[in-house]
Amino acid sequence: MTLSRSRYYAVGGYELHVTEWGDAASPALVMWHGLARTGRDFDILASHFSNRYRVICPDTLGRGLSSWSAAPDTDYTLDAYMIHAERLLDIMGIEGLTWIGTSMGGALGMLLAAGPLRDRIRRLVVNDIGPTLNPAAVERIRSYVTQSPDFAGMAEFEGFLRLVYKPYGQLSDEEWCRMAESSARRRDDGRITVHYDPDVMRVFAASAGAYEIWPAWDAITCPVLALRGAQSDLLLPEVAEEMTRRGPKARLVTVPGCGHAPALNIPAQIRLIDDFLEG
Repeated sequence: MTLSRSRYYAVGGYELHVTEWGDAASPALVMWHGLARTGRDFDILASHFSNRYRVICPDTLGRGLSSWSAAPDTDYTLDAYMIHAERLLDIMGIEGLTWIGTSMGGALGMLLAAGPLRDRIRRLVVNDIGPTLNPAAVERIRSYVTQSPDFAGMAEFEGFLRLVYKPYGQLSDEEWCRMAESSARRRDDGRITVHYDPDVMRVFAASAGAYEIWPAWDAITCPVLALRGAQSDLLLPEVAEEMTRRGPKARLVTVPGCGHAPALNIPAQIRLIDDFLEG
């Protein structure tokens, strides 16, 4: 695996952590993670593209190694994440880019491609997310992200992740271990918990309606690849099909063997993105 670099950028009074791959002079490829995850989810995909792109995998504010917010009700929102993303890219000197976003990261990509980064996002990949969400899936997500679980050790924590993220599909033992290590933090009592600010999930639980973004979808003009996990309960088939008829008229691919959301870690899934970016 190609070596990555950790970087920290001052954005809006906070510190955002970014895992970077590849040559800084190469075209920019941004990969933005899901609601309760970190940029490390893209390690395999980022390594694959690092010989052609400058790959940028941020930890959203409140997750991973990025700062936690002092004003969570305003900072842990899609509107704020849009501002953070635009400022981060400006600081990094990035103009044109490709955006790959899983779940929340895909919603963020849609909003940016329709608005402040309309002239900068050249291609967009949205991974198991659409302009409207299945309410039943939102309730399922609320049921686990609004908890603050804690565990005696890493083996127990990894077991929890294997259960919660089983819909991701095929992950090797090494990948599950890496997910656990990049998703864990120790509390003051030494027990392990998840690597995000609990207020992130409190705010999401109260504002899931912000993900209803059909007007933004209709305003996107760049080419879009929409991936949907075959067993996904978040992106319903009829919504995915509507995405091929409206706005940018996305190229839709249903990914077998997974639900919400494809991990983008195996050759067949990576090849879908390769074909789209090179097409």
